[in-house]
Order: sequence, then structure tokens, then C-alpha cells
Amino acid sequence: MNAVDLNCDLGESFGVYHIGNDEDILNDVTSVNVACGFHAGDPAVMRKTVQRALDKNVQIGAHPGLQDLIGFGRRNMKISPQEAYDIVVYQIGALNGFLQSEGGKMQHVKPHGALYNMAAKNKDLSAAIAEAVYKVNPELILFGLSGSELIHAGQAIGLRTASEVFADRTYQQDGSLTPRSEENALIENDNDAVSQVIRMVKEGKVLSQQGIDVPLQADTICIHGDGAHALTFARYVKASLESSDITVKEISGINNG
Repeated sequence: MNAVDLNCDLGESFGVYHIGNDEDILNDVTSVNVACGFHAGDPAVMRKTVQRALDKNVQIGAHPGLQDLIGFGRRNMKISPQEAYDIVVYQIGALNGFLQSEGGKMQHVKPHGALYNMAAKNKDLSAAIAEAVYKVNPELILFGLSGSELIHAGQAIGLRTASEVFADRTYQQDGSLTPRSEENALIENDNDAVSQVIRMVKEGKVLSQQGIDVPLQADTICIHGDGAHALTFARYVKASLESSDITVKEISGINNG
């Protein structure tokens, strides 16, 4: 029987600004990626998110992003590998402080937004991020786009990695995600999204926008928590996976080699 982790980005509120359905969506995912204050989140939000996830026994990971609050970390920035290393170490440390103070333990690290997509193709950036994670704690699991340079870098340095696929995004023939700035970047129809997810998990393939099947590995599925129908979509995805004989469980409990 296939098994897969279901992850969601959380803790993206900031000050008086509220984003997402954090409390409710925790009932339907197995891992969460908590914003660490650079692209979203703040200390109070980080603390509350950690507490809520621990209460629900959901595994917690750091979600370090570019220092771009206005752009939500989704705008490319020309940063050096050293800068990437520094901001990842800094943000993991910030979240880890809240985890330790609440008696929790970090499971994984998943870069956010533009940092994630830049590292997917840039060997130097991905190596710097992997090194940052490894030096903070070599037991952490590194989440990255399936088939990406980030996954290769994590494996090369000795980290356990989790190859991530996306429920609501379309793919290009090189295995990258269709940029959000382009048409058809998002899958709007829930049935189409679920069909894509099940095929990725069971067959290890996704149909690209160019009509070509792309091979991939699906260890963890990303559900975006800030969409208009995020909660109902998360429940639909989970129910559909389980009805297709796919076990949904945290990545640390899945033997992905």
C-alpha cells in the first residue's frame, strides 16, 4: 500500500493581518511548515502555531523564506549562497526556540516560495541550504521539489529528504512548477487536482503543460492553507487519497529510502 505525507504552510498571519485557516486545517494534515518571520509570520504567530500543532500531534517544520514581507517571499532576489545559508540557519533557530520552549521537536525544513524555486534549479543555492539544515541538525528532513537540485543537495550531504509534489499546481516538462505569473499555473478544478495527486503517488508521473509525462517521486503533498477553499480542499484530498488505498501519515513514519 502506498503512503504519503500531507503538508501545509501555516503561521502566515502577521500583526493584525490574518491569513489562512490554521486551526481547522490542522485536523487534516500530517505535517506543517511554519513561517519564520521573513516572508510571513511574527513571534506571537509562531508561538501560537507551534502550540496548536503540538496539541493536534501534527509534525512541525521550519519554512524559511526570503526577507520580503511585502512580496510574501515570492519575488526572486539575487542572494549569494552565503546569504542563503545565513537566513536559513537564522530562521530554523527562531522556530526551534519556540519548539523547545513548548516541549516539541522539529521534524523538517522546507524553504518557501522564491527561495524554494530558486534552489530547485540552482546548485550553489541548494547546496548552501542543505548545509545550513545539516549543520543545525543532521536529523532534520529536507523537503524539496521532486527531482530538484535541492533534493540532490540534501542527499549529497547526508540528509534524509522528502520529495514534494503539489496538489494545486501545474508542471513544466522539466519537472518545475509553472510560474504563478503564467496562465494555468494553478489547477482550479478540485477533481482535476485530486486525479493528478493520486497519479503522482501511485504511478510516479505527472502530465506537464506540454503534454509530456514527467517522472517524479511523491513523498509529501503540499496543500496551500491560504486559498479561499483551502479547508474543504484539504479534506477532499485526504479523503480521496484514503479511498484510493493510499495511507496518509507523517513523513517521519514513511520509509522512503
